Amino acid sequence: MTHLARTYPQAKIVGLCHGFGEIYSIAKILGLQDREQLTFEIPGVNHFVWLTNAYYQGEPLYPLLDRWIETESERYWAEAQTHGSLRPKQIDLYRRFGVLPIGDTGSEGGGSWGWWYHTDEQTQRRWQEDPEGWWRGYFQATESGVAEMKRISEDTSTRVTEHYPAEHSHESIIPLIESLACDIPRVLIVNVQNTGEYVPGIPRDFAVEVPAHVSKRGIDAIQTHALPAGPLNYALRDCVAPWNLELAAYSSRSRQALLDVILMDPWTTSEKQARALLEEMLNLPQHTALREYYQ
Repeated sequence: MTHLARTYPQAKIVGLCHGFGEIYSIAKILGLQDREQLTFEIPGVNHFVWLTNAYYQGEPLYPLLDRWIETESERYWAEAQTHGSLRPKQIDLYRRFGVLPIGDTGSEGGGSWGWWYHTDEQTQRRWQEDPEGWWRGYFQATESGVAEMKRISEDTSTRVTEHYPAEHSHESIIPLIESLACDIPRVLIVNVQNTGEYVPGIPRDFAVEVPAHVSKRGIDAIQTHALPAGPLNYALRDCVAPWNLELAAYSSRSRQALLDVILMDPWTTSEKQARALLEEMLNLPQHTALREYYQ
């Protein structure tokens, strides 16, 4: 989104990510079942968003979360067998910054931020983190799911709806298209350029994830409350800065700039390690075009 909006400022474009939907899983854990009664604000940049405000039936959500942490969290963590919401790391980040990380911000995937929860296996066990297992399950589910979709789509003797019920998935792309085409006003979470300083402190030429009014008149982003200093400055350092460098590498086709992106990463321990990683990625069989593009 950042690259497209900078390159084609006249274009009407929007990005979508469903990571914000974790708020509904969190609400269920807290015993709140009616998603229509839940309102929230989850600003940030893509895959780095935080719950700054949330209400259920007009009542603030955070006091409910605080009570859950005090009375239910230890039992929940002891009994939970799979990756899920409101894990120890996520709650620790909430205690640290006063706002809850949502989606990949606090999950084992999405780069496993913050890295201090992942410095070694012992630390990860302490926080009940298993990124390798998370990604293994993700790719296995994706591979089997795609194979199943392909099999069903090629079977002309059966209807797709016999395998996939005709019900709302809660993915936002359909409501967004419906709102634009049929003039059904909604507030949806979108990724747009921060031209109106919708997330204070993020550069105006950088894409942010914010709520927006969507209707036939278009997509009007809503200015959100400012992120606390911690999440905002981590966003600038761990998202905005490296993504800008990555886009500069793409625009210049510079292999050296790609190396600089890796050197900026906190997991990098030496230039030798960074060069080895870059060469390994460029030499993967499926990356022929990548090798030819970056000089």
